Amino acid sequence: MNPFRFQIRLIWSIPVAAAALLLAGGLAAFGQSSAGQTALPQSANPAALEDPTRPEVQPPLNVDRDPVPSIYVETAPAAKPANTASSPSTPGHPGALEKQRNGTYVLHTNVDEVLLNCTVIDSRGQTVTDLDENDFRVWEDGVPQTITAFLHQDEPVSMGILVDNSGSMRDKRAAVNAAAFDLLRESNRQDAAFIVNFSDRAYLDQTFTSDLMALDRGLSRFDSRGTTALYDAVAASADELSKYATHRKQVLLIITDGADNASHLTLAEAIRRVQNLGGPVVYSIGLLYDDDRQEARQARNALETLSDETGGVAYFPNSLQDVNAIASNVARDIREQYTIAYNSTKPMRLGGYRFVRVEARAPRLGKLIVRTKRGYYANPAQPTQTAEDQKP
Repeated sequence: MNPFRFQIRLIWSIPVAAAALLLAGGLAAFGQSSAGQTALPQSANPAALEDPTRPEVQPPLNVDRDPVPSIYVETAPAAKPANTASSPSTPGHPGALEKQRNGTYVLHTNVDEVLLNCTVIDSRGQTVTDLDENDFRVWEDGVPQTITAFLHQDEPVSMGILVDNSGSMRDKRAAVNAAAFDLLRESNRQDAAFIVNFSDRAYLDQTFTSDLMALDRGLSRFDSRGTTALYDAVAASADELSKYATHRKQVLLIITDGADNASHLTLAEAIRRVQNLGGPVVYSIGLLYDDDRQEARQARNALETLSDETGGVAYFPNSLQDVNAIASNVARDIREQYTIAYNSTKPMRLGGYRFVRVEARAPRLGKLIVRTKRGYYANPAQPTQTAEDQKP
């Protein structure tokens, strides 16, 4: 972690009265040397913590608790936390639908199952929401697949919101934060989200939570400066989803105003990382209207590629005033998706990349376009998955 960066955030959060105390003689308690940091003192009197004339008590700065876990070291994926409300103590047979005590049905699937989140668009660009399982066809590497599970309802989502924190975003953050918060308010109440602010590094400013106020605070923690390491932030956030997401439906939303100019990873490497982890759907909003032509073209290509490969959408508003409407579109798109599962005819132990194609046919609706991920990397070590379906 860059300690100086985080130190600036905390200094700006200290009240003016506290700053006066610092100048009066409290410098020794809050000083930091170039070799390390000193934790803020804890008051022995709890009532003193509410005294507005005293400095705000902050966690120790010498604890590396803030950045998203490193993306530069390959580690085995951590086991996902068990969902005690819905996961049975003894796994069922693949294909078995088992009812839990809380009324939740758990569909047990084998390691060869592939899950696809699909959005269907008609010729007018409108979302189609009244199809059933018989309207869909799936191919993997050109081979027809048999759909084993189908769901169309407002499922809870695990979401990561990534907001560009580089210097060029300084005058845009207020509008961007408001739009992101509106998206969260329009989402399913059971959704869980985390907030990443990134510039030359990605900072996890709020871990997974459904608390809107906590997420709003995470969005508000920015100091807009530095460069843009977008690809590194995407890969790190995909890691965060793979380790801690509690919902099988997963999304990343990226909001940025420029091309990547600081990542260690390339665009192709970032996409490979996302696909290796099962792949969240990536939505992106590119605020490129005031960029020079070459940078705008580079940024647009990167965002479109990230979104197209994962089944999401890239939006490019003409002004900040359009961002809020786009955020609402993203929230609606997420909630109106179909979830399709199939057991691959090619064993996962063979590994490799598999191309996926999904078609939807409903003669009464004319030509339909299905938006979903273009493919995935088969992971021979992939653990057994569970697909949860809420029933009345």
